[in-house]
Amino acid sequence: MAVLELPEWAALAPALILAGTALVLFLLDSINPRSTNRALLAGTAVAGSLSSLAVAVWFTVAGVGATGIENFGAIDIMDGQFVVDQLALYFMIIIAVVTALVTLASYDYLRDHTYQAEYYSLVILAATGMSMMAASNSLVTIFIALELTSLPSYALVAILKDNRGSVEAGLKYFLLGALSSAIFVYGVSLVYGATGSLQLEAIADGLGNAGEMGGLLGLGILMLIGGIAFKTASVPFHFWAPEAYEGAPAPISAFLSSASKAAGFVLAFRVFTTAFPLEATTAVIGVDWTWAFVILAVVTMTVGNFAAATQENVKRMLAYSSIGHAGYVLIGLAALSTDAGEVVMGAAMMHLLVYGFMNTGAFLFVGLAEYWGVGRTFEDYNGLAKQAPFACAAMAVFMFSLAGIPLFGGFWSKYLLYTATIEAAADNTALLVVAAALVINSALSLYYYSRLVKALWIEDPVVDRDRLAQPTGLYAAIIAAAVITVLILPAFSPIADAASEAAAAIIA
Repeated sequence: MAVLELPEWAALAPALILAGTALVLFLLDSINPRSTNRALLAGTAVAGSLSSLAVAVWFTVAGVGATGIENFGAIDIMDGQFVVDQLALYFMIIIAVVTALVTLASYDYLRDHTYQAEYYSLVILAATGMSMMAASNSLVTIFIALELTSLPSYALVAILKDNRGSVEAGLKYFLLGALSSAIFVYGVSLVYGATGSLQLEAIADGLGNAGEMGGLLGLGILMLIGGIAFKTASVPFHFWAPEAYEGAPAPISAFLSSASKAAGFVLAFRVFTTAFPLEATTAVIGVDWTWAFVILAVVTMTVGNFAAATQENVKRMLAYSSIGHAGYVLIGLAALSTDAGEVVMGAAMMHLLVYGFMNTGAFLFVGLAEYWGVGRTFEDYNGLAKQAPFACAAMAVFMFSLAGIPLFGGFWSKYLLYTATIEAAADNTALLVVAAALVINSALSLYYYSRLVKALWIEDPVVDRDRLAQPTGLYAAIIAAAVITVLILPAFSPIADAASEAAAAIIA
């Protein structure tokens, strides 16, 4: 493999491109804020996202951050404050793909919205923070990237200023987000007090010096878990998600439930594999921290799926569904105490990639329904397939893939995660419970996902509808997500191998 030679800072190009795109959007708005071309703003945001994606893929193929290549490996930037490796590039790809789909769909969704430039700028700035989070290698840079992600997200949820639900959801999200940030940064201060370091490798090296501060370190780790659990909408820090996703514009719901969730998990993967190696940390605090993730995984997937099954509102159903999927991905951290830990984490990362397409597409379909003026309950979706067969076929693909039906990407990512968990259970029998919960909850999810497919394709409409418009941007984003959800199957094995190699690199 030919390795691409880069100056250190250039390795952050996928994130820097997003930051530059946000500045260009601000510039376009400042030139003539009252008559800014809507297509130009959306096109700039999509082009910036696709450019970030192209560079991240190029770097991955060229071997940037790869292990097993002589004289080459992860690239440390700013004395190790950032690191660009296979893990960072893998998640930069997920974030860029979701951002491109969301910005493309937003062109139609926001056709009558006043704050076009602000909207696209905030989306790209949040994506910049997520990409920087993937490469952050210090608790300081992690917190800065986390806030760069969070602050635009609060504004985006509440950006429909004439919509009371949007404003209320944004306020609740902001208040709970501020609390979670305070918990996280307090945990950072406790870890620093116990180890004297903030850079992740230095924290691991300083664990032996914690001495009598094991209790302080343990409390700090617990607070970090709480902050990360909020970011990933894991139980019991999930209460903000249904409110925020329901009140936000549908493309923003897609963005937060897919890209933001991926950013939260890459943060968790890097922090707990690099800063808190299991044996050394257990020796200091006297507790195996993977048990916290075992409990979180089972409770999160169970609460998410059972709550989703009781919903009448389609958007809230998808919100609770996303909580359930967070529980599946948490298995990647729950299994780190086993010899197969890197395999399970790789499978969890693969599920996040597939989830990025199918979940984003599902929320964008809801956005299409809102564009048409369709209500929010299952009954309101009755018979839509008669007037929009292609979009409804794409939604059926998303629903069946999220449920884990064979022949779709979601089935194979769940199957890979299940088999890896069973393999890891040889070292930790508690993971048998986790694997059983994965199967049971996937079976339960088929009920509420198929319920929406039934409404679209089988039920008769409850009201007569006029001819539905065919918005180009929304349709293009939905069909693209559906096509990739299906066509990812031929490339499933090499992508899964890349995810496993990225997991193995940070665990090693």
